[in-house]
Amino acid sequence: MNVTVIGAGLAGSECAWQLAQRGIQVELHEMKPEKMTPAHTTEYFAELCCSNSLRGAGLENAVGLLKEELRRLDSLILQCADATRVEAGGALAVDRHGFARLVTEKVRSHPNITVIPGEVTEIPEGEVIIASGPLTSDALAETLQGLLGEHSDLHFFDAAAPLVSAESVDMEHAWMGSRYDKGTDDYVNCPMNQEEYDAFWKELTTAQEAEVHGFEDSMVFEGCMPVEVMARRGHDTLLYGPLKSRGLDDPRTGRWPYAVVQLRRDNAEGSVYNLVGFQTHLKFPEQRRVFSMIPALRNAEFLRYGVMHRNTFLDSPRLLDRYYRLKKEPRIAFAGQMTGVEGYVESAASGFLVGVETARRLKGQPPVDFPREMAIGALALYISNESVTQFQPMNINFGIIPPLDHFVKGKRNKNAEISQRALAILEEKKADILA
Repeated sequence: MNVTVIGAGLAGSECAWQLAQRGIQVELHEMKPEKMTPAHTTEYFAELCCSNSLRGAGLENAVGLLKEELRRLDSLILQCADATRVEAGGALAVDRHGFARLVTEKVRSHPNITVIPGEVTEIPEGEVIIASGPLTSDALAETLQGLLGEHSDLHFFDAAAPLVSAESVDMEHAWMGSRYDKGTDDYVNCPMNQEEYDAFWKELTTAQEAEVHGFEDSMVFEGCMPVEVMARRGHDTLLYGPLKSRGLDDPRTGRWPYAVVQLRRDNAEGSVYNLVGFQTHLKFPEQRRVFSMIPALRNAEFLRYGVMHRNTFLDSPRLLDRYYRLKKEPRIAFAGQMTGVEGYVESAASGFLVGVETARRLKGQPPVDFPREMAIGALALYISNESVTQFQPMNINFGIIPPLDHFVKGKRNKNAEISQRALAILEEKKADILA
């Protein structure tokens, strides 16, 4: 029993691992480092191109539930994320390179996985899982266009935030702390008063953007919007988004500043920080000029500027079933962001489900019914829901999970109880899923 997996990102690595753990021989094709994309910089699998955060860790967050489901089901990605975690308050953030390096080592050392370097341009015979990602090469994208026809040419734009060296941050104009003092002091908080913010906002809205073919504000995915696009939506938009100061008491004044830019640790050593929520496609000199207007970053050393790239995803409700299989040719399945699941953890979850289902089918076992009450199931059932007419990439959220059948006071309490319901269902199915 052999399966070809194309792409060793988060979804492809997870998928290959789950197949291999169930005794399936896997050929894992990865075009890096022979051919790179505009967003990738290393040879490692599961490279994190945007943020180093896997978002909220608590069970009152839908993504926290999704992570816990994957963790309990022996997910490779969660195992490696937990092993390379860096402090980030209530979020699960990882040492970017340490995480990718660990995933790569584990995948390459598995006896049932054979890694084959080089670009794939045609779809092989037999069982195939395409996890080539939102930056699928032009040649493979053209092949997919021919296979999928009218439902394949959708896209949005994704952006990554700049990185700065920790030693270049002026701590006389910043302080360490987390919102509402939750957890440990994991963020560098860079305040601005109203005059400083007004000047910053004005320059940000008029700064020169890099040329990105086909870019329009209307095509920006809301979950990863460039900071300059957000700023153009109104003077106060950033104050309710990445620059909100609520819950951040400046120790020098005891009050919330007018605006706060947060920096989050990007590696285990704490030598590199990223600007939280500052995905951008401004020209590099403009990024330095405008972002250096933040008082704590006046002399910042930019280790990487923000970049923007086109992401491609499928019209999955018309193309895929709840197991991410191509309806018209079930031997072919898809996984990862190209299916319309948005986010690192969501991509890993799709790869997990595809790997489990494909292995079970090849071994003559019935598929697992991942119900809508579980986050893994809710995602799969959303992307395959034919009633969704205007399909857009979707992060996991409690809105696609059925509500409770009884009243619970308080949103956090309600969400936590929804999560406990999901985990109870998981425990009933766990032995079968791991078989």
